[in-house]
Amino acid sequence: MTTIVILSCVLLINNKKRISGVGKDNSVMDKNKNYKKKKQQHKAAGVCQFQWRPVSVSSSSSSSNIGESLVKDVANESEDGHHVQEVIKVAQVVADNSDSTISSCVLDDCVEPMLSAEKHSHSLQVDASLIHFIKGKVGSAQKRIEEEMAVKIVFPSSKNEESIVIEGISTDCVTIASEKIQAIIDEAIKTNLDYSHFVSLPLGIYPELVDKLVDFQNSILGINYVSVDANVESDYNEETSDIKNKGQELIEGDDVAVELKAEDDNHVKVDSTSIPFVSYPPKPPRLPNASDFGIDKTIFIKPATFHLTVLMLKLWNKERVNAASDVLKSISSKVIDALDNRLVSIRLKGLDTMRGSLSRARVLYAPVEEIGSEDRLLRACQVIIDAFVEAGLVLEKDAKHKLKLHATVMNARNRKGKRQSKNDSFDARGVFKQFGSEDWGEYVIPEAHLSQRFVYDENGYYHCCASIPFPGKEACKMQTD
Repeated sequence: MTTIVILSCVLLINNKKRISGVGKDNSVMDKNKNYKKKKQQHKAAGVCQFQWRPVSVSSSSSSSNIGESLVKDVANESEDGHHVQEVIKVAQVVADNSDSTISSCVLDDCVEPMLSAEKHSHSLQVDASLIHFIKGKVGSAQKRIEEEMAVKIVFPSSKNEESIVIEGISTDCVTIASEKIQAIIDEAIKTNLDYSHFVSLPLGIYPELVDKLVDFQNSILGINYVSVDANVESDYNEETSDIKNKGQELIEGDDVAVELKAEDDNHVKVDSTSIPFVSYPPKPPRLPNASDFGIDKTIFIKPATFHLTVLMLKLWNKERVNAASDVLKSISSKVIDALDNRLVSIRLKGLDTMRGSLSRARVLYAPVEEIGSEDRLLRACQVIIDAFVEAGLVLEKDAKHKLKLHATVMNARNRKGKRQSKNDSFDARGVFKQFGSEDWGEYVIPEAHLSQRFVYDENGYYHCCASIPFPGKEACKMQTD
């Protein structure tokens, strides 16, 4: 007979113990409470809930018995002296002629891998904007991966760090967990992650244009907002003018004598038929304002950030931002060649909607017209787009979009202070009636920027990650001074 030392799982869960007898003293109850508390802490920290103990069993030298499944009843003595019977099922025995090691065990139909002294880990670069997708709602996604793969996901302790660490008891668990996390990131980038950067042609550098945009916003947000039914006030005045005049005539006319008859010392009778009837006009209706049309200050583009949009980008880590900066700088000479090494000017005139009708507009913009009609600016922009696509920095769906240069003045997606929806819109008919043929002016395009959204430089424009000059930038600088 040889002794085979195996590792058996003893489940340490109090509510599965069947303790006979009654009348526990307070010390035992306190110990049980402390144990439950420690068990919950271990579970939250990802600590295995099973305790491994070596158990000696007897086995014959016959090879037919080796490799068979064993069922061993283990008598565990609880801290109050009572005995508990727990059935530990040993799934597989890997043995030779002498000693054998149990590689895994099955308990309550759940497979628990054997704990290893060696801890495996993998680092995955993740931008802060993607962390909440990995955690999921109330930590649900994180918890699911940790429980299924027996790993621990360690998130960065500060915003300056851009990587998470996956720790586990085996390389397979860590690798599969990393793949699951990467799948969550990929899906978030395609669907939920907002654009972080874009290639822009700055226009907010021109004080004259900024002043026009400020006047535009103030006019629309003013008290007397011009609505589609702009004739409401004039129609009301016409309808009520006759009533006012007639009432005024009666009030300001000849004196009226009223006959009073005293019936006794305490009562006087008045002949009401001799008192003229005076009619006053009704209270005028409240004139509509901007909020009635879904318009508020937050949906206007900030004048200092006014620009033309060339390409939208999702750059979720420093590596991609640096790559995008390098791409833009590397094509400077190609862009200048596309412009024939001559300055390019544009004219902004009128308004149009990007999505939806005027009554349910989502984006209102000023159309762009290149002066000279040579399409040099479009060719230069296409050079920029092609370079970013080739570098793998543009999503597939964005790469298929046809370029349409535009200068956005109002965007419903920018709305704040209200729960947004995908179909959020505003009524732009009144705006279009007043500013639909507005001449915003002619301007030279000075340069192309890789701009970061929601972050601004001291001049009020979007933070510039990289830029390339256009021909005639010096002349443009003189125009802005």
